[in-house]
Amino acid sequence: MGPELKTLNCNDLDIVKHIHAISAEALAQSCTPTLASAYARVGLMGNPSDGFFGKTISLLIKNFHATVTITPNASPADQTITIQQTPLLDPFQFASLAQLSVSCEKNGYYGVQRLMLAAAKVFGSYCMELGVHSIDGGVLRGFRVEYETNIPRQVGLAGSSALITAFLRALILYYGLNKHPAFQPHICANLALEAEKDELDIAAGLQDRVIQAYGGLVFMDFSRDLMESRGYGAYERLPLSLVPEGLWIAYVGVPSDSGKIHTNIRARFYQGDQEVITAMDLFADLATRAKTALLKKDHVTFAELMDTNFATRRSLYGDAVVGADNLAVVKIAHEFGHAAKFSGSGGCVVGLKKTLGQDGLEKRREMKKRIRALGYVFEELVIGEEEV
Repeated sequence: MGPELKTLNCNDLDIVKHIHAISAEALAQSCTPTLASAYARVGLMGNPSDGFFGKTISLLIKNFHATVTITPNASPADQTITIQQTPLLDPFQFASLAQLSVSCEKNGYYGVQRLMLAAAKVFGSYCMELGVHSIDGGVLRGFRVEYETNIPRQVGLAGSSALITAFLRALILYYGLNKHPAFQPHICANLALEAEKDELDIAAGLQDRVIQAYGGLVFMDFSRDLMESRGYGAYERLPLSLVPEGLWIAYVGVPSDSGKIHTNIRARFYQGDQEVITAMDLFADLATRAKTALLKKDHVTFAELMDTNFATRRSLYGDAVVGADNLAVVKIAHEFGHAAKFSGSGGCVVGLKKTLGQDGLEKRREMKKRIRALGYVFEELVIGEEEV
C-alpha cells in the first residue's frame, strides 16, 4: 500500500511524491480498461442564472448518459495518448452529399473529439500544477480513449458536459486519484467548465458540471461573494424523494447550437444592463422559493414557479431566441394544465402537471401526440441515483 494522502497544499512540494505513489500503485495493477459515465440533467429552476451569480435547482436523469473508456497501452513505458474516432459522433465519411447535409444539420460542424481534447488538456495542466507528471522518476502510462453517448445533442440536456465529466472521471480513476482532495466534486465541476468555457469558448455556467459531479438533486448558490472569494458556489444535495412525480421532457428532433444562446445576454450583464441583472436576481429568487416548495412537498407552487421561470426567460431573451416551436410546446402544455420551462439553453422543455393528482391516460396521450406532431420527442423522466 502507498502512503496516506495528505490534505492538498499546493505550496507543499511533498504532495508530489504522495500523488506519485498512489498513481504508480494504480497503474501497476493491470491493463484492465477504466470506464466512467455521466448522465444528462434537467434544470428544474433558476436557469440560466448559474452563469450570472444566481441560484438553480438541477436534477440528474437516467434517460440518457455518456460513457468514456480508457484502455492502458500494453507497455507501461508507452506514453502515447490515442483518442479513438467514433464515426457516429465525429463523422468524416458520408454515403452521399445528402447524408452529409443531414449530419451537419443534426450535429452541427463541431464533433466530440474537441471535447475530449479539451478535457485531457485541462486535466493534464491541472496535474502538472500539482506535480502529477511522473511516477518515481518514470513516466505516466499512456492509453486509448473511446467514447459514446445517447444524450441528444444541442438541445440543452448537458450532453457536452456529460462527455467531458465522464472523461475527467475516467482519468481520475485511471490514475488512482479519486480519493484525493484535489479532485473533490466541486473541483471536478470547475475543471469541466474550464474545458468548455476557457478552452473551447462555449458559453456555459456551472450548473451542468455541478449536478454531473454531485449527482441526484442539487440546490446551487452561485452568489458573487462565493464565486469571487473561492471560485465555486454552495451546493446542497436534496433528497430525491422531494422530486415531483410526473415530470416529462420534450426535445426537438433537429437541434441548434445551444452554446450561442447566452452570448448577447452575458455581454449585457457585464455591461450593467439593469433589465438583465433584475431578471437574473428573479431567477435566483425563484430557485430559493422552489427549494422551499420542494421541502414542503408543495408541488403545485413548484409548478407555478416553473411557469414564472419560463415567462421571465421569454421576456428577457425574446421570442426569436426562444423559438416558435418551443413556444408551441409550452402552449400545448398549458392547454393540458401543465407547467413548462426550458431544461437548459433551449430545445428541450421540462413539464409538470400544475394540479394535484395524475392525468387521465387519454388526456396525457393526447398531449404527447400533439407535442410529437411538432417534431419533438416526448419522454417521461427517469430519475438518476443520489451519487454518480
